[in-house]
Amino acid sequence: MFARRFHRKISIGLLGYGNFGKLLLRNLAEDFSVQVFDPDPNAFTNGSVEFSSFAQVAKSDVVIIATPVNRLSDVVSQLAPLLKKGALVMDVGSVKVLPAKIMAENLPSHVDIICTHPLFGPQSAVRGLSGLKIALFSLRGTRLAVVTRYLRCLGLVPLLTTAESHDRDMAVAQGLTHLIAKGLSQLEPLPSVLTTRSFDLIKSAAEMVRDDSPKVFAAIQTQNPYAKAVRAKFLAILREFDEGVNTFDT
Repeated sequence: MFARRFHRKISIGLLGYGNFGKLLLRNLAEDFSVQVFDPDPNAFTNGSVEFSSFAQVAKSDVVIIATPVNRLSDVVSQLAPLLKKGALVMDVGSVKVLPAKIMAENLPSHVDIICTHPLFGPQSAVRGLSGLKIALFSLRGTRLAVVTRYLRCLGLVPLLTTAESHDRDMAVAQGLTHLIAKGLSQLEPLPSVLTTRSFDLIKSAAEMVRDDSPKVFAAIQTQNPYAKAVRAKFLAILREFDEGVNTFDT
């Protein structure tokens, strides 16, 4: 396998061991030496993972930040003075304009930076990574091609983008999906037998994100600079439709 032939000796430090951190570890541990840190000791209660200190993780060849977006600034501040020269820093956040700005302005010039957003969650990856999409772009350095090649080896579909393009598209594709899912959850129990195919698809989409962390939902809705306008436009359209329906002859 490409990854094991060329990358086995590379060390990866994983900052954050939530649901997505666990998914990352499962898929990286066979190909790399991985160290994990999480500030919550309860994250390691099953005893199957040995955690390292923040400083140990920060000294890795590649450091992946898998913490909530609202903690990124603090994490980067702690990380910056500990990184070794030539390290690669990556994030996996659901928004990109704000994280890109934080990392570009606060990480030292001697490290490379690649921003990523896996366009799936742990539930979507239950059957593996093959065919799942990941958005990414380079902020600094020349290793984007190598990273992209490795992602393809995992079966992922890399999509090159920019911070602005990503957040514009995600304000609709992700922001509205999570908003609708939240709304449907308030109507439960939902029909399960007498349903249409279109409803089944909507319900399935909602179920894919319903178990996402509240912090993920908050980041998608509040940290994406385009989300508020998209949300307002969508809700205005629904109100207009509702007013129109009320005028129909009965």
